[in-house]
Amino acid sequence: MAVTATEPAVRPSTAPTPRSGAAAVTAGLVLLVAVLAVVDIAQGTAAAGPAEVFKALTGQADPDDASVVIASRLPRMTAGLLVGAALGMAGAALQKVSRNVLASPDTLAVNAGSYLALGLAGVTGVSLPMIASSGVAFAGGLAAAAVVLGLSGLGTGAVRLVLAGTALMLGLNSMTEGLLLLFPEKTDGLYQWNQGSIGQNGFDGVLQMLPVAVVGLAGLLLTARRVDALALGDDAARGLGVPVRATRVTVVVLAALLSAAAVTLAGPIGFVGLCAPALVRPLARRFRGFARSRTSMPAAALTGAALVLGSDVLLRTVVSDDLSVAVPTGVVTSLVGAVFLVVMALRLRDTAGAGAPDRLRIPSRTVFLVTVAVLVAVLIGLVIVAVLVGDSKLLLGDVVNWAQGRAGRTVSFVLDTRVPRVLAALCAGAALALSGTLVQAVTRNPLAEPSVLGVSGGGALGAVLLVTTVPAAGTWGIAGAAFAGSAVTAVLVFGLAARGGFQHNRLVLVGIGVAAATTALISLLIVLTDPFNSTKALTWLSGSTYGRTMPDVVPVVLALVVGIGVAVARRTELDLVSLDEDTPRLLGLRLAPGRLGFLVLSVVLSSTAVACAGTIGFVGLVAPHAARALVGRRHVRVVPVAVLLGATLVCTADLIGRTVIAPAQLGAGIMTAVIGTPYFLYLLVRSRR
Repeated sequence: MAVTATEPAVRPSTAPTPRSGAAAVTAGLVLLVAVLAVVDIAQGTAAAGPAEVFKALTGQADPDDASVVIASRLPRMTAGLLVGAALGMAGAALQKVSRNVLASPDTLAVNAGSYLALGLAGVTGVSLPMIASSGVAFAGGLAAAAVVLGLSGLGTGAVRLVLAGTALMLGLNSMTEGLLLLFPEKTDGLYQWNQGSIGQNGFDGVLQMLPVAVVGLAGLLLTARRVDALALGDDAARGLGVPVRATRVTVVVLAALLSAAAVTLAGPIGFVGLCAPALVRPLARRFRGFARSRTSMPAAALTGAALVLGSDVLLRTVVSDDLSVAVPTGVVTSLVGAVFLVVMALRLRDTAGAGAPDRLRIPSRTVFLVTVAVLVAVLIGLVIVAVLVGDSKLLLGDVVNWAQGRAGRTVSFVLDTRVPRVLAALCAGAALALSGTLVQAVTRNPLAEPSVLGVSGGGALGAVLLVTTVPAAGTWGIAGAAFAGSAVTAVLVFGLAARGGFQHNRLVLVGIGVAAATTALISLLIVLTDPFNSTKALTWLSGSTYGRTMPDVVPVVLALVVGIGVAVARRTELDLVSLDEDTPRLLGLRLAPGRLGFLVLSVVLSSTAVACAGTIGFVGLVAPHAARALVGRRHVRVVPVAVLLGATLVCTADLIGRTVIAPAQLGAGIMTAVIGTPYFLYLLVRSRR
């Protein structure tokens, strides 16, 4: 008894108590933020080091040095502190109230909703003060968060929320890009703002957003006890007298308010709200004090501030002073967050096994033949309309004369530019549909699609990298660069997700992380390079066929011919691979070589489509699903129907984009995103049921 009685008295002397440990960690976070703040103030293009900064703060510096420090560096550092703290606490609150470790302003599409709302406000031409802009951003972000939470559900799975948020984000960003292309003067600078930069011109913006952020931070701290009760479960929280629904709504509104303040002040600073709470979460297992929201949320705020300031310091350390002014801080945080998202995807337990994407149905041969006949007729009619209709309307006789070389100069000029556009849309749509069909069959994942998995983003990155560094690059060079980019991203995504047989959640989540990284790198190239200005980049990245010529179509035509031939010749293998893991092995089929071959073919198809028509999303998702719904799961029928549907979808989107608001034009990728986003969300709702 004496021994056991003395042991508790000895242990506190060798290990800190939970409360003292939490206090020490918090003090360390405060010290880290302070050090980063000092370093951030000392960095810049002007020669104003720590000594000059100290003199400026004490009123002893030269007027020029004082102007640099007071008007530029201090506001920048203060904005970084405010934005990081707001996003860190908003992410921590959202993760706790939704019981979802992947909830954040990014994954809930809050930033995308705010971006669209500010774009709509800019189109009106009304000049809004900053506080009013914050209100507009708050309304847009809150609406987007409500949609995502409503579709994904609370506590129903980490990945479903990310999928819903990503799909909605793609749709909202496509709509905003359309506004940027249609109203370039009224939305001037909005694209650069969307990359996220904490650079400020004086303290006006910080002072206007500070009260908004204080209200949000204080409100979340006041709800901390109720949030902790929600962690026990809805029934337990109700038993303690906590209004569950009111608490959730309040927390989401306050988190959206913080996100809106951060977005208004610095633009979307990506993934801070995801990374900061995740870095604090392990502390709760070691220090009991961090298990409570009133302690962990301020710690997340400090961690968020450290992430933003650290990213800014890293940017200015790695990049030259002149370039660091142009590179947005949000690009750095997005790259860090993308890596963080991939790591989390690999560590999450994936409960959704790979299975057959659809219920087994075998419609009659007549249904298949009728479906193909109808689609061919529709596609022929659509091609005729697309060739005849445009900024200049033509007759069939004009087309016949042009084909025979007897057309006039005006008609020849119109058709020489219009026919390649129509062919580019047809072939790109068909290639993306076939690529999606192959990926979904190999991975047995109904949500797999080249753009969602980051393969299209990798192709876009490769093409943009070549065009920005070698402006005179030709068609085959761009196609090769797009293939190289798609190949690298495909190796990353499929290689990382291959463990466990391409599990649903892991594959798509890794793809989303890689896609976010490619988007950040593309934004970096656009901001830094001169030959590829933002308007041209937006036009190409929106999936436009503008300016395409016959040589641009050749690579995707060749890839499509080979792809269709291989898919039809190996249709039985595709059927077996799409069933399960065991059946092909029992029949003596080697899965690894077959999967690799189909995936390589899918990468070739998607990369040549990107090189031909830019980034067009969701075609590889919608077309295979619709084909299986019409003719069943046998690939001898799915492949031709999916190819026809993909060609029809993109050709229709391109026709609408260049005729409805002529002479202005919208890319086909914007139109397909508007169609594909609701369908993707519908698939999530259906799988939830």
